Amino acid sequence: MYIKVLVAAKSKKEIFIQKSENSFVAQIKEPAERNLANRRVVELVAGHYKITENRVRIVNGHHHPSKLLSVDID
Repeated sequence: MYIKVLVAAKSKKEIFIQKSENSFVAQIKEPAERNLANRRVVELVAGHYKITENRVRIVNGHHHPSKLLSVDID
């Protein structure tokens, strides 16, 4: 399954909201450097679907706030 996540890094509050079935908005405290923000987004998505982090993968948007993630929930 593919989901879209719009990420705002280096926020004061950490928020993870589901906008629609396959769309999320994430505001995270980690900065967008050294892959810290991407790792946190993967952690939040894995926690939302109650799966391990190795089943979530960023497909597109490694260097962009709008990300496409692949989630293996089988």
